[in-house]
Formats: sequence, structure tokens, C-alpha cells
Amino acid sequence: MSANNPPRLNLLQSLIFSSRWLQLPLYLGLIVAQGVYVFLFMKELWHLVHGASGFTEQSIMLLVLGLIDVVMISNLLVMVIVGGYETFVSRLNLQGHPDQPEWLSHVNASVLKVKLAMAIIGISSIHLLKTFIDISNLGAEGSKFTEAGVMWQTIIHCVFILSAIGIAYTDRMMGNAIVKKH
Repeated sequence: MSANNPPRLNLLQSLIFSSRWLQLPLYLGLIVAQGVYVFLFMKELWHLVHGASGFTEQSIMLLVLGLIDVVMISNLLVMVIVGGYETFVSRLNLQGHPDQPEWLSHVNASVLKVKLAMAIIGISSIHLLKTFIDISNLGAEGSKFTEAGVMWQTIIHCVFILSAIGIAYTDRMMGNAIVKKH
């Protein structure tokens, strides 16, 4: 069969193959969620600009880290929306488009998993850094941080790192096994 004449599918095969379009509302919902993050970013940026003269350097740093966190989560959303749609629903046919993301040309489920794991580590790193910067009142009455809370946040971050290493290692081993097969 040529690319212009795809193979005919029976009714069951056609239904199963078409079911991928059920994911479309999920991706549209993530686009709405990204809009919410844009609103949150603008609100926090407005707060930073209009209150800058009354903030300490530490407060400004925490607000900027919050902005970076929003951007990283938004980047994660873009990877899931664009990469997931391209991988699991339908081709976007962006070849030659000047704004096509470099990574999209070789995206597949394995690449998407590794990229998502790395993005989650980046987001977790920002949260942990915010905690370390704002930790001055550790254990004090009314403090939002406890030793146990900081310890668990650090352990969870380390688990994210180990998970990403495991995903990347497994992906690499699977890639090597496929190469050896051919």
C-alpha cells in the first residue's frame, strides 16, 4: 500500500484505532490549565513589580523562583500537550515550520518519558531551593517548615532523581536491545 492509500481496516480495528481521539479533550483541558498558569504568572509578576520596593532581597528571590516554577510547569505542559498529541493522537505535520520544537522531530513515548522526568526534577529542584532559602525559622513556632518536612521534601526529590535515572537507563537498555536485534 502507498502512503496515499492506507490499508482498509475492519469495523473493530477502525473503532480501536479511532479511540485515540478520546484523548483530544484531555489535551484541550491541559491547554486551559496552561492558560491558568499564564494568569498566575502575570498575577505574581504584577505583585513583584508593584511591591518590589517593600520586599527584602530574599522575598524577591522567592517570588522570582515562584515565577521560574510556573514557567517550568508550563514547559512541562507544552511537552505533554504537543509531544503526547503527536505521539498518541495524530501527526501535527510541522516539518519545515520555523517554530517547530527541535525535540519534536524525534519524539516517541520513551523520549517523552525521559523529558518529563527531567522536567519534574527541575520543578522539584526549584521547590527545594525555595525551601532552603526560606528556611530561616526552621522549627520555630508558626514556621511553615519542620525538620521532618524538609527531610521528606529532600528524600522525595532524591527519589525523583533516582526514578529519572532508572527511566533513562531502562530506555537506553531497550534502545541497545533493539539495535542488537537488527
